[in-house]
Amino acid sequence: MKKGQIVEGYIESVDFPNKAILWVEGEEKKVIVKDGISGQKVRVSITKVRKEKCEGRLLEVLEKADTETENPKCPYFGECGGCSLQTLSYSAQLERKKEQVKKLLDEVCSSYLFEGIQASPVQWGYRNKMEFSFGDEYKGGPLALGLHKKGSFYDLLTVRDCQIADQDYNQILDCVWKHFTELGTTYYKKMQHTGILRHLLIRKAGKTKEILIDLVTASSDSLKTAGITEEKERQLYEQLKLSKLIEQLLGLSLEGEIRGILHTLNDSLADVVRNDKTTILYGQDFFYEELLGLKFQIRPFSFFQTNSFGAEVLYRITREYVGDTKDKVIFDLYSGTGTIAQILAPVAKKVIGVEIVEEAVQAARENAAFNGLFNCEFIAGDVLKIIDEIEERPDFIVLDPPRDGVHPKALEKVARDIRAEKIIYVSCKPTSLARDLVILQQYGYQLRKVCCVDMFPQTSGVETVCLLKLIK
Repeated sequence: MKKGQIVEGYIESVDFPNKAILWVEGEEKKVIVKDGISGQKVRVSITKVRKEKCEGRLLEVLEKADTETENPKCPYFGECGGCSLQTLSYSAQLERKKEQVKKLLDEVCSSYLFEGIQASPVQWGYRNKMEFSFGDEYKGGPLALGLHKKGSFYDLLTVRDCQIADQDYNQILDCVWKHFTELGTTYYKKMQHTGILRHLLIRKAGKTKEILIDLVTASSDSLKTAGITEEKERQLYEQLKLSKLIEQLLGLSLEGEIRGILHTLNDSLADVVRNDKTTILYGQDFFYEELLGLKFQIRPFSFFQTNSFGAEVLYRITREYVGDTKDKVIFDLYSGTGTIAQILAPVAKKVIGVEIVEEAVQAARENAAFNGLFNCEFIAGDVLKIIDEIEERPDFIVLDPPRDGVHPKALEKVARDIRAEKIIYVSCKPTSLARDLVILQQYGYQLRKVCCVDMFPQTSGVETVCLLKLIK
């Protein structure tokens, strides 16, 4: 095979999260492509040729797999690329994720109890947070507000009917898009670093139905002259006619209730949602969500599980895996806004959370006080540095790291120096989990049981909860 060659073949298997393995008749090398479902016949363009394998780009599905029994519910299926499993029944989606995780763990762990996968209580409209980008659907085209097209860094789709987002989001998005389309406001261009409109962040609590809307813009048309001053903010407020936009948003017939409308300034050259300064245009800069009988205050940039109903399943299993915690001290490392810590606090002697994001730590403290939990302590700092400064020694450690897993030095310190009796590892990326389990086993921890939780229906993502016990 050569670069640029077009080949056809059947997808034999798919490794986590969406690495499809294609065997082409008459060829010795396998071809790796993103997306795809086992059993599909596909046409692929070869993009890279290696000694043992080739990489390709999926051009077309020629034949559906036998397991594809559903019609896509989303009108943007195939263009957006975010919900690539819509043509599978939900039971088939769960089976695929379960098999992918077990395959990864079986490669590094010899004996453990695998408890399968727990379904999400809701499969559509479950996302409590969406980040939409401003741009155009093609170069020089009209203003778009939505999600990136599949495989594109620049082109956008104005998604007015995203099926995994709450329907209130679609009304809000359409209102904001129409407002700035009529004004002719420019969007931020990544290469030229010019333009004003950057992102629209919407959050809605699954239980309380409270809504927070945050418009993210640059402070001026050109980031070369950017600089946040009160005068520039006032001029931008008038230029964007934000008073009119607020009136339009509050006039929408929504299922939920708007608790706050915010304006965040971001003068970073990178195309990321960053907070240089946030102004409250209406209401407040937070809302409340409920999980397992507790209330949590959430701000625009607070980390919180994107599926509130699935999070209850995840945290219920985590609490079960921790087991009897009476008179026990628990460390919740990478604690975020302290969700797990507070769910464990009622049945523990003390819970100490460590999180590097100070805003999240402050939110965790406020939430714990609001819930009447006074045996929680939250510390701001790097896990690697802070863990040596804590006088108490834990009976249990909960690890809930970012997608890339635990920092190797921090993991070694936990396993070699702290040596808690049990470790609960909550992972949103099974490949990182498998890598970290190798290290934990080297220091005498044994994987006892595992359960997957589907937090992201219609997509390839999955959460995994593991219980490890120190045996030597």
